[in-house]
Amino acid sequence: MSRRRARKPAICHIRTGAFALLLIAAVAAGAAQAADDVTTAFASSLTPVPAEPVTVTGAVYVPVYSSVAMTPGRVQADFSVTLSIHNASEQRPLIVRRINYYDTAGTLVEAHLREPVALRPFATVEVFVPIKDTRGGTGANFVIDWAATGEIAEPVVEALMVGGIGAGYYAFISQGRPIRLTGR
Repeated sequence: MSRRRARKPAICHIRTGAFALLLIAAVAAGAAQAADDVTTAFASSLTPVPAEPVTVTGAVYVPVYSSVAMTPGRVQADFSVTLSIHNASEQRPLIVRRINYYDTAGTLVEAHLREPVALRPFATVEVFVPIKDTRGGTGANFVIDWAATGEIAEPVVEALMVGGIGAGYYAFISQGRPIRLTGR
């Protein structure tokens, strides 16, 4: 029996090491894939980026929650996040220049676009953060930069969080807010 105990940590260490290597590889692959998810998963929502000069720009801030404290310091619920960016224009493409995900400390967690994309009129693209990805924490957020080649309806941007504890599930929506300078 003591012989068995002596081998067990080595086996666990090997398994842990192999798991750690697989996890690192998966995270690296996921980061590379994440930047292309919008363009591949939503190809039918996209159109070529217009060649005309951009005349309208904007930015949207969306607070999201990959984790929520249910009781202070005791119980935490983790949530998946689905960010949806809707082109509310019936006639003009919406150019999305940046979809960045930040954590509670304001540190960039993930950039979801490598280059700008254009959404067809009334089209939507989404970014999904799985429930097990709690890197964003309780104060996570997305920032979306957008543009257009002429007058356009502001995009509608919101996030759906879904998760729970035990048998109880919760779902709620956070609406994006335009980023505007104030103070003058």
